[in-house]
Parts: sequence; C-alpha cells; structure tokens
Amino acid sequence: MDHFHYKEDELFAEEVALMDVADEYGTPAFVYSKATLERHAKAYIDSFKSMNGLVCFSVKALSNISILKTLKNSGCGFDIVSGGELHRALLAGADPKKIIFSGVGKSKTEMAAGIENNILSFNVESEQELDQLCMVATEMKKIAPVAIRFNPNVDAGVHEFTKTGRESDKFGVSIETAKDLIKKTDESLSLNLVGITCHIGSQIMELKGFEEAADQALGLLVELDKRNINLDFIDMGGGLGVNYVGEETIQPIELIECYEKIFSERNERLILEPGRSISANAGVMLTKVEYKKNDFLIADAAMNDLLRPALYQAHHDVWPVTKNNNAPSSTVSLVGPICETGDFLAKNINSKGAEGDLLAVRTVGAYGFVMSSNYNSRPRAPEIMVDKDKFYLIRKREDYSSLTSLEEGLDDQV
Repeated sequence: MDHFHYKEDELFAEEVALMDVADEYGTPAFVYSKATLERHAKAYIDSFKSMNGLVCFSVKALSNISILKTLKNSGCGFDIVSGGELHRALLAGADPKKIIFSGVGKSKTEMAAGIENNILSFNVESEQELDQLCMVATEMKKIAPVAIRFNPNVDAGVHEFTKTGRESDKFGVSIETAKDLIKKTDESLSLNLVGITCHIGSQIMELKGFEEAADQALGLLVELDKRNINLDFIDMGGGLGVNYVGEETIQPIELIECYEKIFSERNERLILEPGRSISANAGVMLTKVEYKKNDFLIADAAMNDLLRPALYQAHHDVWPVTKNNNAPSSTVSLVGPICETGDFLAKNINSKGAEGDLLAVRTVGAYGFVMSSNYNSRPRAPEIMVDKDKFYLIRKREDYSSLTSLEEGLDDQV
C-alpha cells in the first residue's frame, strides 16, 4: 500500500496535490511520501520483533539524507556499498553498530573508514578482500568485524542484471570456500568473525529462492557448531519484489515467517537488507508532456532521470496528475528528449495524455534518482518529501552552473 491517490480527479501524495508540487518546483521532479516509507519500514520491523531482527535499509536504493533520517527514526539500520554511502548514513545520524558494509570492491580507504567508525560488519566476498581487510586492521591496530558472504548458487528467476546468488556471478564465494575463509577469520588476531551472509538477487516474487538459500545457511551453521564457532548474526540480504505491473508480491511477514521456521532452533540474530520493498512505491516522478508526435508523448523527463526502463526494460505505471475523462485515449510510448532511441519511460501504454499535461511515473522510489545522470548535459531533478499536508524540498534542482562547477579550465595548462 502507498499514499498516492485521487481526489476528484486530482492525484495526491498523502494530503498534498501533486499539481501544487509541480507548480512550486517544476518538472521533472521526484516526490516521496514519508508516510509510505514509514509504513513499509514498520511492516518489516513489527514482523521481525520475535527474532530480535535488524532491518538494514539498502542505501543504494534511495540515498537522500532526509530519507535516511526518516528510516533511521523508524528503527532501521543501513546496508552500504561504498564510502560515500557510509558518509551519508553517518550524516543521517545512523548508529554505526547498525551499519553493514557490503560490496565486492571495497578499497583500503573505505575499509579504514568503516573500522574507524566501528560499524557492525564488513560483508566479505573474497579471500583477497579478507586479506586486505586484515592488513588494514593490523596497520590501524584494531579489529575488524567480518561476515563471510557465501554463494548459495540459487537462480532467483529475475532479470539477468539483478541475479546475485549464482556461482557465475561476481558476488560472494562458494560454500566450500566460505568454510575456509571462516576458519581463516576465526584464527586471525585482527579480524572478528561475527556472521555469515548471502543475497540472491533483486525484485524476487517467489519464496522458493529465499527458502533454498536459508536452508543452505542453516546447513553451514550446523557445520560451524561442530567446530565450536559461534556467530552473532545471520544476514539473509534483501531482494523482496514490489508490484510494478500488477504482480502478486510477497509480504515482509511471509518472508520473515519463512525464516522463523527454518531458523527456529538458532540463537543468532537475523538481519535483512530490504531496499526496493521499502522505498519503491514511496516515490513518483512528475513530468510534463512537451509534444505529442505520432504515437509518442515527448516528455521533459528522460532516461538520465529514470534509467530503469532503458537499462532493464523495466515497466513503470504512468498516471495522469489530472484525469481528463472526456479526452480520447490512444496507445503511445512516453519518451524523453535525449538523443537515444532507447530513451523511453514507458512503451505502448494506453493514455489520454496531451501537450502540457502532467504525468506521474510510479514506483520510482528505488533505483530512480540514485541512478540519474547528467547525460546530454541535463541538470538532475529535485527531490521533494511530502509529510501529511506539507511538502519540503530535500534536494535542489541542479542548474547549468552545477554541470560545470567541478571542471577545471585548460587555459593555463596548455
């Protein structure tokens, strides 16, 4: 459920008319519902209480500091994959002991920052990474907390680019290699083994893959018991899908009940890393139709604003901000002004859109703004938060000076 709805043919976010947001801040613009973010975070946290669980929101899905503050205040920790995301989480007031650092390519600088800030864990994905983390911790005369990411070799049945749990993927290590790394970590004076972790993919719509991965995690835990190796937590990653095109989705409580059953005899804390399932339906992108040309609605938003349709052939529903019930409808594609044939936001949709109309592209609260760029030298859109009957700018629209502010002239260098 989200908090976007119509009142007398006008689209609202909570109690704010989106037409008013567009009038104030222009288009394109990303608009988020605070109530929706809080509701989705609460669905995880409330379902998780019986397992002393920790919900670590995946910052890569939506990284605005105001969003992170909202989720922190709701009880979330954070899953990060870069030094920049660590910086954002700390600026948002996150408890470092609720931060886990994932990702296959952590640099020495990023490792040192995580150690210095006393984060909960580094999710380590290779022996090379483990050796480097040990070296950094030794040089700092500190102990780095480690969870080993094992690869359950589960095909999550999702887009090829979002599968992360197969042996052919770059993520994690085989279970046999994980056992070796666990032993190596447990014997190290500069590393502290705190957990095991896995993550099988994104936008997953069936429980089967989660169950298979959890069964393998349980088997690994039982083997560690025999070695008298104790862990603080099991991190099962994220990946729960959301409704983009009317799909039947898994609810957080269903996933957590699945884990409760499998891990019922375990004492380790369970960690999850949801991103999309918390933030996706909390956001829309407002865009204005500049022209209607043949079967195209040409909007002022483009693939630099929302990359998912071009990158993944992803579907996003498109709603009119103001319904025009008397206008004729036709099958059109919503495209942007970028000089690429692949620049589209939606294909073959039934729309009554006309020049000057405002449209809301749905479900952009995850992997929307965070994947935006300045391609074609287009300034990035603003971000706005709606809270009940108020709305606030949480990121300014870039202007042309923003595009060149970091560039250095060559006049004195050539």
